[in-house]
Amino acid sequence: MAEPIDELIPTRATLIQRLKDWQDQASWQDFFDTYWKLIYGVAVKGGLTRTEAQDVVQEIMVAVAKNMPTFQYDPSIGSFKGWLLNMTRWRIADQIRKRNKHLLDILPEDRKEDGKEDETQAINRLVNPIAQNLEELWDEEWEINLLAAAVAKVKRQLDPQKYQVFDFYVNKGWAPGKVADAFDVPVEQVYMIKHRVTDLIKDEVKRLEKEMS
Repeated sequence: MAEPIDELIPTRATLIQRLKDWQDQASWQDFFDTYWKLIYGVAVKGGLTRTEAQDVVQEIMVAVAKNMPTFQYDPSIGSFKGWLLNMTRWRIADQIRKRNKHLLDILPEDRKEDGKEDETQAINRLVNPIAQNLEELWDEEWEINLLAAAVAKVKRQLDPQKYQVFDFYVNKGWAPGKVADAFDVPVEQVYMIKHRVTDLIKDEVKRLEKEMS
């Protein structure tokens, strides 16, 4: 039986091996569902419009599909996280270059003619400076996605009422007494559930961080 999409963020070696099979639609859906929000979020924060960010997501998915059959991942060279970051960085830069290409028209003619700055250098110079801090943005979005994956797994494993108690107390900010009354449980149990679920989420985040390091 295939693992649920929110079971975990697939390990780098396992994921890449699965993606080598073009017919494994479940794994490709896994990859898309797991990483599209990460890529999209970084692209938007990196200075792209929503439309441009969507293009980046699609281009990366296509690039991964084309390269997977012959791709050899070597963890001694770099992490899967870094590999995906580089792909995202290149696609964001491409989008910004396309947007800014028309700005070449305003460059002084003598700079174009004297060989001091060719077209590629000029476009690179015009790239949105926000995109230069992509590693920091990537780390922020990565943590958000890890937390979301951890919460999804813990939520699925818990009794629904226990997660609701946690959700209303921690996420919605209800007072412990109000939560206890709403779910007809002792207030002490509200505190206990909060600590237990928090610990489970922290443990799952650590597990995912280790797998994706």
